[in-house]
Amino acid sequence: MNKLQDWLAHCEKLHPLTIDMGLDRVREVAQRMGVHFECPVISVAGTNGKGSTCAMLEAILLEAGYRTGVYTSPHLVEFEERCRIHGQSASADQLALAFALVEAARGQVSLSYFEFSTLAIMQVLMQSRLDVVILEVGLGGRLDAVNIIDSDCAIITSIDIDHTSLLGTDRERIGFEKAGIMRSGKPVVVSDPVPPDSVIAHAASLGAQLWRFGQDFNFSGDKLQWAWAGRGRRYSGLAYPALRGANQLINASGVLAALEVLRPRIPVTAQAVRNGLAMVELPGRFQIVPGEPVVVLDVAHNPHSVAALAANLDAMGFYPTTHAVFGAMADKDFQRMLARVAPLVDRWYFTDLPIPRAASAEQLQKLWLAGNRRTDVICSTHLSPDAALQAAISSAKPTDRIVVFGSFYTVGGVLKVGIPRLHAKHLST
Repeated sequence: MNKLQDWLAHCEKLHPLTIDMGLDRVREVAQRMGVHFECPVISVAGTNGKGSTCAMLEAILLEAGYRTGVYTSPHLVEFEERCRIHGQSASADQLALAFALVEAARGQVSLSYFEFSTLAIMQVLMQSRLDVVILEVGLGGRLDAVNIIDSDCAIITSIDIDHTSLLGTDRERIGFEKAGIMRSGKPVVVSDPVPPDSVIAHAASLGAQLWRFGQDFNFSGDKLQWAWAGRGRRYSGLAYPALRGANQLINASGVLAALEVLRPRIPVTAQAVRNGLAMVELPGRFQIVPGEPVVVLDVAHNPHSVAALAANLDAMGFYPTTHAVFGAMADKDFQRMLARVAPLVDRWYFTDLPIPRAASAEQLQKLWLAGNRRTDVICSTHLSPDAALQAAISSAKPTDRIVVFGSFYTVGGVLKVGIPRLHAKHLST
């Protein structure tokens, strides 16, 4: 196996379980490989806002002149997106070599796809002479493969109900799992405005240095600019982050708190903060693609993130018709998700996704029909996100809006053929 795609196919067949929570196996292989980092490490856990938080950290630190390494998951289109070195995706060849090293080190130890790929990406990061490493936790925290690394600062973003079969059915249990990335005596930034008690209690039991939103840092703002205040430092007159959405100031506030606690090791200037927030990019997070009709791409895939998407859509203004392309994993709380956004959607295009864990388009349609109370809404099913988008484009008028959401696979399925920049039909006739 010399190519990255060969290694990914190998990893998919290697372990009996797709998701196998626990650190023993992955830690054993990591120790054989000598996985460690000399530079500061920031780990980021939470239900929503992790990707945005990592992107803003990376953008600011790049502007400050640091050589950054970032691990995020899942990817939208290409696996290489999961590993960024100094702002650029790692090459397929780099990753393939790292996969070979993991294979050589694991011996008879069985690793899941996520565990195997996590170790490979950490190998690439180790070899890249970095100034700072940013690690996004894949699922939960306490038993996630990323948690084999003792970070210098942990960030816990918003916590809500998701992955209940693995993490628990309420915010307190889920919060305890997320809190597992904390380390004794090390700083932890909690940017959830109303964190579960389990998170605060775990920080106290470890003696972690807790920075809590609303108590140790906060933000204020008007329609033109915003300001951040922490323990003894303030930033005022900031332009809003380039990432759109009502929750991005909360995420940005957590980022600035983390940079403040790490200032002795990786100081950043106010100008780096301003430039980084102004230039940050992250596809698929309330990404508005201008055109006629306008297209909105969002990986919202649980009730909390869909509620944020609905609020952001509502703030966009009036559109005669909103078309929604939707596909998601089968373990999601569809009734709550669809109920949050249903008042804004006039046409549904349910799609299959290329993964066994996904709900089928027909299943989604049945669930929607069971809860639908509007007689003016129609729906259809499609074999792929791109096919669903093409159906929406065919039906939409220039002044309408198309929203693609529900899963990374839904948005990624659309982006595989490029960003959908649409032109009104009357302009091409």
